[in-house]
Amino acid sequence: MKRLGKLTLVLMMICLAAVFIAGCGGGSKKEADAKTLRIGVTNFADSLEPTENYFGWVVMRYGIGECLAKFDEKMNVQPWLAENGQISADHMTWTFKIREGVKFSNGKPLDAAAVKASLERAFAKNKRAVTFFKYKEMRAEGQNLTIVTEKPEPNMPGFLADPLFLIVDVTAEPARSFAKEGPIGTGPYMCKSFVKDKAVMVKNTYYWDGEVPYETVEIPSIDDPNTRAMALQSGEVDMAVNIAAGDIGLFNDKAKFHIDRIASLRTVLARINHNGVLGDPKVRAAFISACDRKVYNEVILKGTFIEGKAPVPPSMDYGFDQLKDPNSYNIERAKQLLAEAGWKDADGDGILEKNGKKLTVDFVVYNSRAELPIYAEAVQSDAKKVGFDVKIKSVDYNLIDKIGINGEYDLVISNITTANTGDPEIFLNWYWRTNKNGDNPQNGSGYSNPALDAKFAELSTTFDRGQRRQLMIDAQQIIMNDGAALFLGYPETNIISSTSIAGAQMYPSDYYWLTNKIKPAKK
Repeated sequence: MKRLGKLTLVLMMICLAAVFIAGCGGGSKKEADAKTLRIGVTNFADSLEPTENYFGWVVMRYGIGECLAKFDEKMNVQPWLAENGQISADHMTWTFKIREGVKFSNGKPLDAAAVKASLERAFAKNKRAVTFFKYKEMRAEGQNLTIVTEKPEPNMPGFLADPLFLIVDVTAEPARSFAKEGPIGTGPYMCKSFVKDKAVMVKNTYYWDGEVPYETVEIPSIDDPNTRAMALQSGEVDMAVNIAAGDIGLFNDKAKFHIDRIASLRTVLARINHNGVLGDPKVRAAFISACDRKVYNEVILKGTFIEGKAPVPPSMDYGFDQLKDPNSYNIERAKQLLAEAGWKDADGDGILEKNGKKLTVDFVVYNSRAELPIYAEAVQSDAKKVGFDVKIKSVDYNLIDKIGINGEYDLVISNITTANTGDPEIFLNWYWRTNKNGDNPQNGSGYSNPALDAKFAELSTTFDRGQRRQLMIDAQQIIMNDGAALFLGYPETNIISSTSIAGAQMYPSDYYWLTNKIKPAKK
C-alpha cells in the first residue's frame, strides 16, 4: 500500500509538472482553427463608442469600422469608402464620390446621406472633430457628398481617414448601444460581445471588399507584454500586436512565426507644464539637457527605440537630420543653467532649493505601454543627478486626457502617433499651437509662441507639398528651441503571427490590425 501511495504521488507530481510547463509556453501549440482567429492585443478602450476619447481607433483596429479614406504602407492617402475626392478651384469645397455597392453590417446600403449623418454625429459628440476642420455646409445627393469648409483644407482626405470619422449607421441607434454592443459599421467584422478584457467579433456577411475568412475572432486584451508573448508561444493566440523588444527574439523560428516589424510614426514625449516650475526656460532647458536619451534607447531599451530629439520621428521626411537640438545631453550645462536660475542645494541633501521650495517635479505616466515607466524612471535618475526631485505617478490611459497638464503635474509622458492624417500638421498643431479661449484643448500645457502660431496659420492654407514640408521643419525647430517638450524616443511597432495564418501586416498608422486579408495559411 505504501509503494502504491508513493507511485500515485509521483504520477500526480508528473501531471502537475506537465500542466505547469504547458502553462508557461513549453507545451505543444494548439492547432489552428480555420473558423476562429485569436488575437492578443493591449486595449485602452472602455467602450466601442467611436466618438468617445480615442476609442474609434479600437473600433477600426477590431475590423468594425472604415473611413472614407485610408493610409497605405507609405502613409499615402488612398480611397476607401469614397472612390475619390475633388476640390473646387477656390479650395473651399470638397466633393467625395461614395463607393457603390457598400452595405453596413445590418444590410443597409451606404449612400452619401448615411455618410453625412455619421460625420455630423462625430462633430456633435466629440469636440476634437473641429480641431481637424470646420465646415459651413454638408450636402448629400445620391452617392455624392459635398463639404464646404470655413477655410481651405489641404489635407481633408487625410483628416477623414482618422478613426474619429469612421462611418456608422446612425439609424441603428437607439435600438443598439454602440458603447456596449459596438456600432454598425462597414468593416469585415461586427461585434458579438465586448468588455475591456475581451472582445468577440463575428463575420459581416454583407462585407463589400472580398471574402471574410473567419466566422469568429476572439480578441483578449493582454496588457502585460510578457504574458502576451507567452500566449503567442503557447498557441493561446494566433497573432499578437506589439510584442515587447526583449521578447521578439523568442519568435525567430521562421517555420513557426512571421514577424512584421516596422519603424513607427510614434513619438514618446513628455509634455511639459509651462505654468509650473518648468515654466522657467532655464529650468526647462536644464531638465531636458540632463536626460541621456542615447543611453535610454540604445542601452536600456536595447536599441529597439531611436534616440529622441524632435517632435516628428525620423521615419518621416520632415528634416530630422537637419534639425538642431539646443538641449542635447550635457549634464554640466544643466547644472550651470539651474545655478543661473537661482537654484542651490542649501541643506546638502542633493535636491536644489529656491525661496524655501524644493526643486520638485511631478511626472505622470499611463500604464498600458511597457516602455513609458522605463523612460520615466530613467529620467528620474538623471534629473536627480543635477538636483531635481522627480516623483512618478502611474495612471490608467483613460485618465491621461482628463489630467492633461493642468498644474497638478509638471510632465505627462505619452506615446503619440504623429501622423494620424498622413502628415504631422495636426500633431504639431494640437500640442503646441496657442490655446486661445479653449479653441485648442489638446494644448493644455500653457505653451504659446506667436512665431509658431504664424507658421501654423500659413501651413493651414498651403497646398504645395514642398512648402508644407519646410513649414513643418521650421515649426519643429521653434518647438525645440523653446524646450516646449522632452522628446524621448521613437519606437518600432510589430505584429507577430503564427505561420498557421497569413496576411497579418503592421501598418505605420497603427489603425489596421484585423482585416479580411488575414486568413488561414495554405498548407
